[in-house]
Amino acid sequence: MDEQDPDPDKAKLMRVGELAKAVGKTVRAMHLYEELGLLEPRARSEGGFRLYGPEAVDRIHWIVKLQAIGFTLAEIQGFVKDFREAHSAPEASARVRALFEEKQQQIREQITQLQVIENDLVEALSYLDSCTPCSTDHGPSECAACDHHGHQKGEAPLLFAGLSKSSTTDDEKPFDVPVTMLYREGNN
Repeated sequence: MDEQDPDPDKAKLMRVGELAKAVGKTVRAMHLYEELGLLEPRARSEGGFRLYGPEAVDRIHWIVKLQAIGFTLAEIQGFVKDFREAHSAPEASARVRALFEEKQQQIREQITQLQVIENDLVEALSYLDSCTPCSTDHGPSECAACDHHGHQKGEAPLLFAGLSKSSTTDDEKPFDVPVTMLYREGNN
């Protein structure tokens, strides 16, 4: 006669390494989530190993999604704590709603900034497309004052103009310093 496991859910429990593999994270990340109070093992094995149920996978996906939205682990930890310490469900929900609304506004501002950047790139790429047939007789320093192929002097898109215009005048000598020299070494 076959003996049945008295706890059918126990067969579904995973050790921390199995959980980490299932979600594509490191064991250290699992321990960090637990230290921050974001993840709790369902049980411990007889040997003291943490055991996690399938709900832990969902919890980690939730954490990853919040991080993708822009929340730090400390922020997630803080609002989980605030949620749990609320006196009522409506109060807890209102706290989360306020945080999500703030994050949504930040994301909308980022989207607007990215749309401006995208427009700048589209404009620069369009301008550069007309540079393709340019004569190899022209040097890069002439790009700032280009009036070839439909270009007007001084009307290059800002992204390209900043590169092609010289920051020196005729009386000044340009610096010839390797980029590596611009970084401080040690604590000089």
